[in-house]
Amino acid sequence: MKEEIKILTPAGMLGYGFPIDLFQKGVEMNPDVIVIDSGSTDSGPHKLGLGSMTCSREAYYKDLSFMLEAGYEKKIPIFISSAGGDGTNDHVDAFIDIIHDISKEKGYHFKIAAIYSDVKKEYAVKQIEGGRVTPCGPVEPLTAEEVLAASNIVAQMGVEPFLKVLEEHEDIDIIISGRAYDPVPFAALGIKEGFDPGLCWHMGKVMECGAICAEPSGKSIMGILRRDHFVLEPLNPAERCTVYSVSAHTLYEKTHPYILPGPGGSLDLSEAKFEQLTERSVKVSGSRFIPAPAYTVKMEGAKRVGYRSIYIAGVRDPILIGQIDHVIAHVERTVQEYFSDISRESYQMIFHQFGKNGVMRELEPIKDANPHELCVILEVAAPTQEMATAICSRARTEMLHCPYEGRMATAGNIALPFTPLEIPLGEVCKFNVYHLMEVENPTELFPIQYVEV
Repeated sequence: MKEEIKILTPAGMLGYGFPIDLFQKGVEMNPDVIVIDSGSTDSGPHKLGLGSMTCSREAYYKDLSFMLEAGYEKKIPIFISSAGGDGTNDHVDAFIDIIHDISKEKGYHFKIAAIYSDVKKEYAVKQIEGGRVTPCGPVEPLTAEEVLAASNIVAQMGVEPFLKVLEEHEDIDIIISGRAYDPVPFAALGIKEGFDPGLCWHMGKVMECGAICAEPSGKSIMGILRRDHFVLEPLNPAERCTVYSVSAHTLYEKTHPYILPGPGGSLDLSEAKFEQLTERSVKVSGSRFIPAPAYTVKMEGAKRVGYRSIYIAGVRDPILIGQIDHVIAHVERTVQEYFSDISRESYQMIFHQFGKNGVMRELEPIKDANPHELCVILEVAAPTQEMATAICSRARTEMLHCPYEGRMATAGNIALPFTPLEIPLGEVCKFNVYHLMEVENPTELFPIQYVEV
């Protein structure tokens, strides 16, 4: 039996880059596995909706080149989850293609397990009809119509597909998965070797963001899993893990301070203990995993809903700034009157006032802010790019020449830093599937293929 497992992660996201010297330092510490996550819904629905990836192929190629070199020379397995950001089947295959190209160039040979996560629409509809799909958070119940409207739907796998690979092929070199619960690839080897699942999940929860849990936050980190605790230490000597930094990051992306639900159960941190082990490392113990009575996975899907155009304006006139809400209301009203032949429900105009409440909007607690300048961004979403740009253009010209009390100039009260003045941004997508689906078998949605490159 293993008494400890060393997990090296070079960064919190594949494609974001990492310090090569620190990564090599971690490799020299002989980790049992190199793990990196590649996915998130944080950047919005366009990846699922349009089939794009979070980072460029060149960025993935560069990061993977260093990881494959270490994996090949040191015989260290590599786990990569949520390929391309959204984890679609196409992006799993895209990652395999990148590894194939690097291996061909360098003369590497790898045995790869590809775990796919696309959900067939007819299967999802059948599950809805069987009452096995429920909302995940404050979203509407899922309908067959929304399933059919989605460009892509993926299911967020738990650890079981990884365990199946490790049990069937102990000599596997690389696992590339589709959409996965973020801690999964970090927890997999420990759970397979019989370590406490609560510790495995908790360590994965913290490590999936790399050394962001350090002070100052960084990229590369080493985690050491032991039978009754785990230890985290950043590889950069200028960084350190502290009780505060690790416990604070444990609260990251959670709706409850102690309970973190995921596929197959919940992580209970009510008795977790954080201790400063050395000046730069923290020891964590007491984490518990509580199995759920029914196994559920989260489905994620997005649909295309139109096209977007924007304009960006700088405002420095204090007279205009003092009346900006009234001016924007006037612009909206004028534009709606001008396009009265178009259904108001067919397009959206959204103004963002950065410097006032552009981030928090109606939740902004500082109501009486008096900024000396504003960045006003109007985004217009409409059924076609031409319509979105036309509405955006009309709103820009109206704001440029809008009359307001105390105005001293008839134009030039907003500054337009970019041309074209209206910037077309292409298609707009929306998450329309964000639901939990009950499954009988945790691996049934996630077919596995083995390939050699």
